[in-house]
Amino acid sequence: MNNRKKTILAVVADEQGEVFEHPDLLLAGMNGTCIVTPEDAELIPLPEGSRLFTIPGTPPVGFDRRSGRQITCDHLPRTLGGGAIQSVSAFLTPGYTRTLLPAADYARKQTTLPLWSYTAVGWCVEEERFYAAAVQVDRNPQWQPEHFDDRKLDPLVRQRLTEYPNNRLYEQLARCALDYHCFAAKNLFFSRWEAPLPTSPTCNAHCLGCISYQESDCCPASQDRLTFVPTVEELCEVAVPHLKSADNAIVSFGQGCEGDPILQADLICEAVREMRRQTERGTINFNSNASIPDAIDRLADAGVESIRVSLNSVLPETYNAYYRPQVYTFEDVLESLRRARRAGLYTMLNYLVFPGVSDRREEMDALCELIDEIGIDMIQMRNLSIDPTMYQQALGFKGQGLGMLTMLQQLKGRFPELQYGYFNRTRETFFPPGYATDWPIV
Repeated sequence: MNNRKKTILAVVADEQGEVFEHPDLLLAGMNGTCIVTPEDAELIPLPEGSRLFTIPGTPPVGFDRRSGRQITCDHLPRTLGGGAIQSVSAFLTPGYTRTLLPAADYARKQTTLPLWSYTAVGWCVEEERFYAAAVQVDRNPQWQPEHFDDRKLDPLVRQRLTEYPNNRLYEQLARCALDYHCFAAKNLFFSRWEAPLPTSPTCNAHCLGCISYQESDCCPASQDRLTFVPTVEELCEVAVPHLKSADNAIVSFGQGCEGDPILQADLICEAVREMRRQTERGTINFNSNASIPDAIDRLADAGVESIRVSLNSVLPETYNAYYRPQVYTFEDVLESLRRARRAGLYTMLNYLVFPGVSDRREEMDALCELIDEIGIDMIQMRNLSIDPTMYQQALGFKGQGLGMLTMLQQLKGRFPELQYGYFNRTRETFFPPGYATDWPIV
């Protein structure tokens, strides 16, 4: 066995975006606002399907290969032309949680970055491949890019639109699949796995990093929001055929192209009852901010089987700084979680994690208290997509946490039956064999 330590160089880019490994600079990462040396366990080969992109106008920070001294690079080395330099980030393929942010001089950044999750990335000299600061939290292969061939997708979309020419929801999901490359929307037309049911054009939160609505062009929304409320008939025309025939069928309310579905709870309850009148097959899931506790009871009674509650923190002040709730409180979210558990729903957190925030001791302690009191089946460790400086300034945060890997290890050590993941599951796989001992992947 070769225990020789790997040499991971910093990855940088020129003005045109061409990427190079820096010959004299070792990879650094950031936990919160602090520059750190990545631990070996925090780095993995860059997962297939991940993307690299630049952080414009932001000089990279690394460690001198000879002296170990921290350095901010203002230009490319002479061997690479000596010109202007940019930092480089990885955008991880689904199923992986980042452990460190890219190390850069963000104070020089002149623009607000787009709504992506930024991950430290380097070049392994010995293996001649990229490494990323990440850990795998879900091994479900259904979301790998090779399963989403757009050459096969387009005729399937056209066929479905022909079959349902008056269904506005199919028109919305066709756009999501073809224009925004939403994997869930593509699943619908491929007749497999998890499919989306966007329902609500409105929301009762004003999330800092909302991907479907932004008031200004400082960080443009990733996609346009749904502009109508579908009818029960439209929802069932999408959901029922999928539930009846798709492999590992799930339909999920609460998507990136809408506000929050809990504001349409009465309509959804009626639609779910009709779906279950037509078929008992498949799983019906509800993704939400869970801001209306009474709605959770009604949804469970109607036939919803699992719920995924989105939050960036279990500390009210940190939650409020990001979600900016309009007509509800964080205590409403907690009460909804309690009611979901009492109703027997498979209960998940859509935990929008960020190195240096999610792994702070006070955050971890609060999360442990929540799990102790309420009980959570799964935490989906989803990378929060936001400009790092924008988020840190909104929270008024400086410093660093214990490390994302440490956080994951300590939580699993205290709660062995707590599952980590990234994707929703069918009811048949809510509790897979070995889930209490198989970590970090379940």
